[in-house]
Amino acid sequence: MYVCGPTVSGLPHLGHGRFALVWDVTRRWLTWSGLDVTYVSNITDIEDKIIARAREEQRSEVAVCEEFEGEWWKAIDALGIARPDHVPHATHYVPQMVRLIEELLSSDIAYRTSDGVYFDVSRVPDYGCLAGQPLDSLRAGARVEGHDEKRSPLDFALWKAAKSDEPSWPASFGSGRPGWHTECVVMSLDLLGDGFDLHAGGLDLKFPHHENERAQAVAVGDKFARHWAHNGWVMVGSEKMSKSLNNFTSLTDLLAETDQRAYRLLVLRSHYRSPIDVTKATISDAERSLERLDTFARRFSLPPLGGPRFERAADHEFSSDNAALVTLVSERLDDDLDTPGALALLFDAVSQANALSDQGRNEEAQALAVTVTALFGAVGLTLRSRAEDIDEATRALVRARNEARRAKNWAEADRLRDELVTAGWIVEDATGETVIRR
Repeated sequence: MYVCGPTVSGLPHLGHGRFALVWDVTRRWLTWSGLDVTYVSNITDIEDKIIARAREEQRSEVAVCEEFEGEWWKAIDALGIARPDHVPHATHYVPQMVRLIEELLSSDIAYRTSDGVYFDVSRVPDYGCLAGQPLDSLRAGARVEGHDEKRSPLDFALWKAAKSDEPSWPASFGSGRPGWHTECVVMSLDLLGDGFDLHAGGLDLKFPHHENERAQAVAVGDKFARHWAHNGWVMVGSEKMSKSLNNFTSLTDLLAETDQRAYRLLVLRSHYRSPIDVTKATISDAERSLERLDTFARRFSLPPLGGPRFERAADHEFSSDNAALVTLVSERLDDDLDTPGALALLFDAVSQANALSDQGRNEEAQALAVTVTALFGAVGLTLRSRAEDIDEATRALVRARNEARRAKNWAEADRLRDELVTAGWIVEDATGETVIRR
């Protein structure tokens, strides 16, 4: 799997969190099903927004990237998302991008202008197939940019000529920096090989970003990705959430105020291709559902599954009475990752297990409860059945962090969080309180 990662130019917003959660769930379910999954997700660390922020704040692009990549990984860890097997950075792959552009130039698929190198989309007969529109239709609807050297308004920049106040790299066709659409082509092919199984990302990347990636690979004779998938937007009213619309809430803010599992549960409640509305009301409702699940886990003394561990069906033994539930949930998730359908089955099973226990049928109830928690673990939703055995010194750190958060002393809260993590604790922020676990 290759999943387009963030451009580290600012705090991650809820849309970033959604794509990371959707493809984490996908990765976990494929692993549960018996597949060996190699998961690659990149970091874009050279891009217009990064350069603009560095210029505005009078610091280096490297400093900007280091700060916001750090914030990205804090959010990813807090959400219980497993880190990728490989995290390629765009700046580490510039030589490979240069070689690809040289190949495209030599075939007259790319051409030079006064401000860089562009890709001629007319050289790819099926350009637009991901968008579901033919080239002529896309060309007719394209916004014409003020650049009279481009052969077509759809042609896109592979390389931007060097400017005195921007980072640049040497190339045979002139110093400069890569365009955004070129980085993922070379990184995915290098780490996964041609014809890899799945290329994924947010719906906003489908066109033109993913189409432009695919066009470059096809132009040099590669098959590229065998399958493509895109998750829907996070909505604010009738608009998608994005930095450009200035309507995003940072993941940092969300995670400081809620149980981090609530966002995963909210994402699971919606089909990955559908939009979701993230509000205080929807998050609060998800937290109430988590309370129900945690009460269920305590009743049956269920082990916490998911988290950093990947569950596999082969590692669990299910009674014959519960094999049908496993089959039904598997059918839902195997059908285009129907997480809402799977959740409905699992919440019904929670009610059934509680009813069996109320009737004194404890052995049946326990077996069903174990099956339920394993299936929740398969999609990364951890149920909490007990408080950790925490020493007094650690409790003091937790109390101090809670006080720092209430005082909005975020620097001190982050310092105490890092101290707890260094001591081997996983730190989560439930509503108003710090929760730690191993």
